[in-house]
Amino acid sequence: MKIKIITTGGTIDKIYFDQKSEFQIGDPQISEVLKGANITLDYEVSSLLRKDSLDLTDADRKLIHDTVSADSNRLFVITHGTDTMILTAMALQDISGKVIVLTGAMQPARFQMTDAVFNIACAVTAVQLLSDGVYIAMNGRIFKPDKAIKNVAMNRFEALPETR
Repeated sequence: MKIKIITTGGTIDKIYFDQKSEFQIGDPQISEVLKGANITLDYEVSSLLRKDSLDLTDADRKLIHDTVSADSNRLFVITHGTDTMILTAMALQDISGKVIVLTGAMQPARFQMTDAVFNIACAVTAVQLLSDGVYIAMNGRIFKPDKAIKNVAMNRFEALPETR
């Protein structure tokens, strides 16, 4: 069963531009990560957007939604910036009959010490095992979007505290 990987940008794809002395979103890095990990799964990578998630608009989220909805594949991994990942995941929740796992990284995939490789591995594994729905794979955990929060101070995703 093929896994469709859609890239939208975010820190996971950031690269350093010496001339500008800044990080910008570059080519999707997931293909290199999967190649380096000797992955033998059937997958296809499609670059949809190259934006920081703070720059994503409602129109961009609709594009992501419509792209996944129209695709005949059932399994999707979407790489995404972490700042608005939950918002995009929430916008995909009305899609039925598919397993959609969003993931990203707190450090660019090109860094030697990055969480990108682990998060991608978790997402690729999760998409094969989970039932239909939308999920977030970050920090070694799988979250439902409406039950997750990004803890900026701790630089990680966490489950929302249970309310009574």
